[in-house]
Amino acid sequence: MGKGRLIFRRLACVSLRMLLRLFTHLEIKGLENLPQGGPLLVTFNHLAHLDGPLLIAAFPWPVEGIALADLYRVPITGQFLRLYGTIPVHRDQFDREVIRRALRVLAEGKVLALAPEAGMSLTGALRRARPGAAYFALRSGAPILPVAISGTEKMYSEWRRLRRPRLTVTIGRVFTLPPCEGASRTRRQRLTEATEEIMRRIAELLPPEYRGVYG
Repeated sequence: MGKGRLIFRRLACVSLRMLLRLFTHLEIKGLENLPQGGPLLVTFNHLAHLDGPLLIAAFPWPVEGIALADLYRVPITGQFLRLYGTIPVHRDQFDREVIRRALRVLAEGKVLALAPEAGMSLTGALRRARPGAAYFALRSGAPILPVAISGTEKMYSEWRRLRRPRLTVTIGRVFTLPPCEGASRTRRQRLTEATEEIMRRIAELLPPEYRGVYG
């Protein structure tokens, strides 16, 4: 990582924490569940563009992230993603480079964060997840940290009313998935089961109205 990017990340983290204190009511639950560091796969539900920056500010260690390439075209959000250095992924496309970079992050003992839903929920409730997070966990053997976010879907509307939105980040307990073994059909089934397990852990941390298809 270049020195310039490292400096930007440190400044971004400090700035984000300050802005959140000023403009939101942020509550972080489950800090006692945080491990010392990586390798670690952070999985979270996705409600708004600011979910990623919120996690960057909430965690005590640097976080590597995967973001949809579409977000790079969003004003401010796209600029932040480029400067921070996230891994861009194109929706519905298989990209070996994304897989290679993500697994390298975990192999180097770092923290990788991604939303298994692979996009924002338009209703606030959990959608059916894709298998990316489960694949990375099974391939790397990295522990998984489930995180639940609520309130960010209301941030913009609350700010328009000159109110400070109430945001909650709930950190669950770290868990690991058994290694994937057996024939290809069994591996596919294990991938589906692992995805369901990851989403179930996130759903347990959310209020009932946010649990959606995993309620």
